[in-house]
Amino acid sequence: MTLIKSISGIRGTIGGRTGDTLNPLDIVKFTTAYATFISRMKRGESATTPDSRKIVVGRDGRISGPMVRDIVCGTLVGMGYEVVDIGLATTPTTELAVRWHEADGGIIITASHNPTQWNALKLLNSEGEFLTAADGAEVLRLAEAEDFDYAPVERLGRVVVDDTMNRRHVASVLDLRLVDVEAIRRRHFRVCADTINSVGGIILPELFQALGVDFEILNGECTGQFAHNPEPLEKNLGGIMEKMRQGGFDLGIVVDPDVDRLAFICEDGRMFGEEYTLVSVADYVLGEEVKAKGGQLAAALMTVSNLSSTRALRDITERHGGKYCAAAVGEVNVTTKMKEVGAVIGGEGNGGVIYPESHYGRDALVGIGLFLSSLAQKGCTASELRHTLPDYQIAKNRIDLTPDTDVDAILLKVKQMFADDAKAEVNDIDGVKIDFPEAWVHLRKSNTEPIIRVYSEAQTMAEADELGKRLMQVVYDMQK
Repeated sequence: MTLIKSISGIRGTIGGRTGDTLNPLDIVKFTTAYATFISRMKRGESATTPDSRKIVVGRDGRISGPMVRDIVCGTLVGMGYEVVDIGLATTPTTELAVRWHEADGGIIITASHNPTQWNALKLLNSEGEFLTAADGAEVLRLAEAEDFDYAPVERLGRVVVDDTMNRRHVASVLDLRLVDVEAIRRRHFRVCADTINSVGGIILPELFQALGVDFEILNGECTGQFAHNPEPLEKNLGGIMEKMRQGGFDLGIVVDPDVDRLAFICEDGRMFGEEYTLVSVADYVLGEEVKAKGGQLAAALMTVSNLSSTRALRDITERHGGKYCAAAVGEVNVTTKMKEVGAVIGGEGNGGVIYPESHYGRDALVGIGLFLSSLAQKGCTASELRHTLPDYQIAKNRIDLTPDTDVDAILLKVKQMFADDAKAEVNDIDGVKIDFPEAWVHLRKSNTEPIIRVYSEAQTMAEADELGKRLMQVVYDMQK
């Protein structure tokens, strides 16, 4: 498997021949490039900036995690950095830890929802947020050049261990203005959570205990031996869905290995819908904000998701009198747009909730706290709550391409086809998205594979799939 390099870091499988996978040599090279980038950023700051050099490192529960952590920490020490090793920690915990430690950056050792043989380095700035596209490109350039200077022996860094970040993360969730701790405690919820043998099995019990929620954990031991495919999709969640069908629980909760994605299962064992994690939480947040402002400033309420996420977020935002904005796919693109428009909440349709009052990063703990607050205040079940939201279906298809296909020319042609269609709204900030009154279709090229992803949404799955395949046929005809 080829090592995948992107603006957000590097990822690949562990083991194999040099150059084919994520190996110790690449880990050293990219960690050094990142530390070099951070050092140069600091030199460009004001002369009043303290001469401290600190980077936070956290990891998920993968088998390869200790090996990768040791190499990352040793390399950073060789670059003269103090390393704050927070150990087994979620992605959002690590993001918050960068801020709390006033560090220069952070490295998260996780391959997110990828299978157990994968690992990755995800790179953060001093705000605990993912690097911008320009900054990520500069790290890749530095790695390619390999023009590195390591610290002299008398200026080597050190590793310090901080095992308090999980507790602080949980406490920060409880302190959020719209997490109604007392209402949650009064409901005496009983939940079942699948933590996929990673760090969710460590931190979610702490959250549930703090909220007074009775719980049962499936796949709770943090071994890195994932009990099933770790992406929180319905096809991978048969175990917890069956557990929910047996009764006795108010809610099923599923996270991925680094706990930035979140999916819910209703009390009857049916999926709440991954796309609807953000929609339901946003509905609650918007409603509370309107109540707090007496309805007078509803028009100033903004939400953001990416172009491939459900239209339901736009619908419920407008239902509350607010305004919805779309961003290009990718967490950093969503957070950039959220800051630009002052969004009160945003995220991605893959179960990623971004709530700025906590931080600008996807955070399953924040999503759980807000969702349980909504259920508690409304006094309803998860399935009853789901019925209050707009209902759409998304079809996900792909077009396989030959390596020499001119994808940009194809997307331009698709855009031109609908330029004069009065019923179609065309957005080209990330591929091409065509919005129709009752449906939409989004075509975008993959950054890692020779494919075009084709997502389409309509009232029914059949309609969504038909729309997507109609556009796919246009592309096939162009390739003839």
